[in-house]
Amino acid sequence: MANTASAKKRIRQTARRTARNRSDMSRLRSFVKKVEQAIGSGSETDARAALKALQPELARAATKGLVHRNLVARKLSRLSKRVKATGAAQA
Repeated sequence: MANTASAKKRIRQTARRTARNRSDMSRLRSFVKKVEQAIGSGSETDARAALKALQPELARAATKGLVHRNLVARKLSRLSKRVKATGAAQA
């Protein structure tokens, strides 16, 4: 258990930061799931719209240090590839 005032403050800060990070990661996963669902439904227009909404969210998460920038690039690349494949399957 923390004894000093600075250690107690660090515990409070860590708790706040953890809660914020959990919330932000949950929000990010929700955006990814929306793209996945749109791809699964086969609707290219919905998938494109969901991907367009996801892009700034991922970029913001990378800027804030929530996720690594390479993870952002990889996710966007793979999801956009799948969205394009959805459009090709319809044509």
